[in-house]
Amino acid sequence: MQPTTGEPKSSEERGRQLRDIEQSDLTWRALSTLNIFRLLVAVSLLILFFASGEPRFFGDRYPALFSATAAGYFVFAVLSGVTIRMRWVSAALQVLTQVTVDIAAIVILMHASGGISSGLGGLLVVFVGAGSLVLPLQVPAFFAALATLAILGEQLFSQLFDSPGHSANYSAAGVLGAIVFAIALAARPLAKRIQASEELAHQRGIDLANLSELNEYIVQHLRESIVVIDRNDGIRLINSSAAALLGIDAGQHKTMAAAAPDLDRFLKAWRADDSIAGHTDFTLVSVDHSARISVHLAPLGRGIGRNGPVLMFLEDASLMNARVQQSKLASLGRLSASIAHEIRNPVGAMSHAGQLLAESKGLSEADLRLTSIIQTHAERVSHIIDNVLQLSRRESGQAEELQLKPWLEDFAAEFSNTLELQEGELSIASAEEGLIVNMDPSHLRQVMWNLCDNAVKYGSETGGIMVELRAGQVARSRRPFLEVLDRGHGIDSATADKIFEPFFTNRKGGTGLGLYISRELCELNHATLVYQAREGGGSIFRIVFADGGRWQRLGD
Repeated sequence: MQPTTGEPKSSEERGRQLRDIEQSDLTWRALSTLNIFRLLVAVSLLILFFASGEPRFFGDRYPALFSATAAGYFVFAVLSGVTIRMRWVSAALQVLTQVTVDIAAIVILMHASGGISSGLGGLLVVFVGAGSLVLPLQVPAFFAALATLAILGEQLFSQLFDSPGHSANYSAAGVLGAIVFAIALAARPLAKRIQASEELAHQRGIDLANLSELNEYIVQHLRESIVVIDRNDGIRLINSSAAALLGIDAGQHKTMAAAAPDLDRFLKAWRADDSIAGHTDFTLVSVDHSARISVHLAPLGRGIGRNGPVLMFLEDASLMNARVQQSKLASLGRLSASIAHEIRNPVGAMSHAGQLLAESKGLSEADLRLTSIIQTHAERVSHIIDNVLQLSRRESGQAEELQLKPWLEDFAAEFSNTLELQEGELSIASAEEGLIVNMDPSHLRQVMWNLCDNAVKYGSETGGIMVELRAGQVARSRRPFLEVLDRGHGIDSATADKIFEPFFTNRKGGTGLGLYISRELCELNHATLVYQAREGGGSIFRIVFADGGRWQRLGD
């Protein structure tokens, strides 16, 4: 049967209560505060005793007893401070010992100062009340009873042993005892409330710490890369995914200018120009050219606008493209079916008619030129249709582990033989041994064929073909890469952002689908195709292959 209110508690419950007191920081803080008050009382009494003349404020009745007791009380306060700070003795035992010594010392000092009329007995209210708050045991009036008995005993001792004619003031002693009892009894429910409030605050603190830890874990392990920027463009928060994507150490970069200069310039432009959309996209290439990063900006806080903190979402463009790949392929499938039925047959008929017309006798040179135009553009349209059909039929790549260097050597030999290139026009500049990549071999072959074919065509326009192939590992991420380098005219900055768009071309006779299809095939294999200008003229197209470990982790 559970004990009801007012029933004595078992020794087990009393022991548990004492253990709770030992573990409570509030108990130790209260002990420290009470000891500071004890030390101030002892110092103040010593100063008043030695600084005042005859008659003294306190201790005039028995000066030697007063000074010895006050000095001993000061030493006890200093020692109590040490034991409280070092926690050599349990809190419960310290409360019992210290408050008992407080009662004894105050009563002796009161006796040496003339008894109850000295007013020192009022200090007992503080010490008894504090002791009842700190140590709310089963008998809350323990200290009050001890103090009352000590006060009455002092009055009795003064009446029996002091000088004749000294009258004891039992009424004043009784009133002081009653006040001490009232304080002790009132402190009991207050102590319970303080203890309950402390336990609640402690639990709330644990909950907040757990919530903060959970939030930190969620933020750091989000697949989405996020960065929080303050009003001064300082990095307030960056998760590990964003740090890896930007290729930085989150602990070493405190400002966006140091972490990503291009992104910092765009952020400043976005803050200054309200015409830029609130949720705008900005695509940049990572520091090591291993990924294309899409950036979304969103201001934080109401009424602050763009001049306040900003939340950035960074996302690998290859991830976004992979998410929409299926819907894109479905749309292209429907488009290609329509093209196959509605365009290809008429184009084939026109091409055949042009061929027959060109074989007719008696055609003038002008007529032959017209038939040649028909043939050329019919072949171009047919080639566009073939590319679109080829892309729409693409399914998820069957990735395989390929030894990159042997594969590259075989490809270079096949490409050179097919295009009848001279020795040195296509060469492998460097290729690290043991590089293994994960990609569909047919996809990789088509991408490399497109890139090398473009490099040969543009290189020939400058008077000499010089195409180099280079394979290695990205410095920071250690992802394998494969580059195609040429010495053509290069691509100006205004055009560089458009070269991967479908049907964009600045070469006569081109379809504008080669680079688009190449990037699509790379992203289908979780790889990245990026362009960068080559120092000294020319172009570099880099394929950064998938990080197999990363994609495995994302799939877990």
